[in-house]
Amino acid sequence: MARIAVLLVVSVAALGGCTHGSATQGSPQTAASAVDPRQQAIDERKEDLVRRIAVCESGDHGDTDARIYGGRKGVYVGRFQFTRQTVINYVRAMDGREITTDEAIEIAHDYTKAAALTKYIVFELDGLRNWPACARKLGLAREVLQIKQM
Repeated sequence: MARIAVLLVVSVAALGGCTHGSATQGSPQTAASAVDPRQQAIDERKEDLVRRIAVCESGDHGDTDARIYGGRKGVYVGRFQFTRQTVINYVRAMDGREITTDEAIEIAHDYTKAAALTKYIVFELDGLRNWPACARKLGLAREVLQIKQM
């Protein structure tokens, strides 16, 4: 009987400590539990899809100091091979900003900004038509649908 009482006291003390520690704001346990694993998986799949578009379009992904131009007379710009007008139009649709041609070129060459624009185009506007050959080659329509259903 004494053994049960001791176990009960130890259990209550242990639970009290755990409960108090997990309720503390800003604790590592609270921060770790704030990460949504489902959203993290969705974000990772989106990043991978965008990376594969860049590789398909320009042969690589990520930032580069080299200016990337493609098509006749360099009409396509950056890792995602945007036209200047495409960047201007989608930036306006995304956040209402009016940008110049020079700003469009800078956005197209900045991988982080261009990748964010690509995610917007693909996942918010169903805009795979901007990369028709790569969308077919990589089977992106099916993958976008799978990501949206996650």
